[in-house]
Amino acid sequence: MDTLLLMTKSKIENLISKRPLESKFGEHVKVLSTNTNIYEDLKLLDVQYVLLGLPEDIGVLANHGKTGAYNAWDATIKVLLNTQNNTFNDANKVLILGCLDFTSELQKLSKWQEGTEKHIAKARKLVVEIDKIVCDAVYTIVKAGKIPMLIGGGHNNAYGNIKGTSLALNHKINAINFDAHSDFRALEGRHSGNGFSYAFAEGFLNNYFVFGLHENYTSEGLLETFKENKKLQYTTFEAIEIRKELSFKAEMKRAKKHIDKVEFGLEIDCDAIENIPSSAQTPSGFSTSRARQFVNYFGKQKQVAYLHICEAAPNTEQNHQVGKLITYLITDFIRANNYD
Repeated sequence: MDTLLLMTKSKIENLISKRPLESKFGEHVKVLSTNTNIYEDLKLLDVQYVLLGLPEDIGVLANHGKTGAYNAWDATIKVLLNTQNNTFNDANKVLILGCLDFTSELQKLSKWQEGTEKHIAKARKLVVEIDKIVCDAVYTIVKAGKIPMLIGGGHNNAYGNIKGTSLALNHKINAINFDAHSDFRALEGRHSGNGFSYAFAEGFLNNYFVFGLHENYTSEGLLETFKENKKLQYTTFEAIEIRKELSFKAEMKRAKKHIDKVEFGLEIDCDAIENIPSSAQTPSGFSTSRARQFVNYFGKQKQVAYLHICEAAPNTEQNHQVGKLITYLITDFIRANNYD
């Protein structure tokens, strides 16, 4: 992982606000002392979860989206480290690896005027480079027997998550995506809207379920694609929350049947959560509580291979609230998934 910016004890110390008689999450998490042999170090460490930041939004730009997803990692890590370590939150099974450094890719893209054809074309080429970096990192973590928790960036990174996990396990995996969009768009060059379609076409993704698709933002062509292939299924936000034709709990059970026969990735796109600053912020979406229930439900499944929380795009004023949201989802996942 040549691009890894390793988390260190001193960095954590600088981010923690200590209080008398309190124990903070960041005081108990593990870190690596060096990045020279990450795979072997991870294998030997008594941890279950490896937290890795993906601070980029090149895939979002390549999909004509709103920037800011690169801020989510920094917003999250400060809040998470200052969360209480107590009966409900046990940080001892968590290693914070750090974040991947995409500065070089962001600098290459800055040479082109945003929104132009050349800018979009360059962004899509850079996403291919990012795919390789993310795939390698996820492969290393999963191969070492740990569960990656990937935070920040665009939904383009679903491709690297799926491919890296599939290669580490040596078979196709499934995925469940809590999202307002299918991200199963045409294979037109890599961006945040086609990570799942590329992973499916290239043989890394088997069964796929989109939970909470927005009916106003899904083309008829995509609906036909899902209708024609039994490996692809969805439920819409409107059917659950607006028309009340389907129940949230029953649809989670249906989705589970579709994806839990083998290892699966748990993908959470913040575009699906109402009024959360994101690349495609929505005024009408699932509540934060619904998102937390969703993570809790699928985090309990023994076949879950990774957690990915993406597309949140906070500005400076929104950093703390976004950090709290993502921290809730991380800790919900750990509580649900920790079987010991």
